[in-house]
Amino acid sequence: MASYCFPRQVRLLNAGDYQSVFNDTSSKVFAGEFLLLARKQAHPAKLGLIVSKKTDKRAVGRNRIKRVVRDSFRHHQELLNGLEIIFLARNGIREVDNADLHKRLEKAWKQLAKKAQKPHSEQKQHNSSKK
Repeated sequence: MASYCFPRQVRLLNAGDYQSVFNDTSSKVFAGEFLLLARKQAHPAKLGLIVSKKTDKRAVGRNRIKRVVRDSFRHHQELLNGLEIIFLARNGIREVDNADLHKRLEKAWKQLAKKAQKPHSEQKQHNSSKK
């Protein structure tokens, strides 16, 4: 049975954790109002959230976004095993309602898991051929 909690073991906790994902990103998913960055690692899936005041000036709005993302992450943890993920909120996310955000996140988690399955060298070749 899956555990739907969000303990310290599944969170990016400090600046070093975030910096390691930024420096060694192996997969990206851009979904309009948010961006997911991920890197492969050997532990259970971990999540870090970045929702700035630029995206929503009110703390209530920023907390709503973070709450929905954490809830969606909990339900897709098994799928994302072995990834450290950063959720980066972008302009316009304030207008997205909870149900729509859940749907977009579900699609993005699946895309991220699919990209993570590919070997790292194959992704770099694919990205360099796009340029």
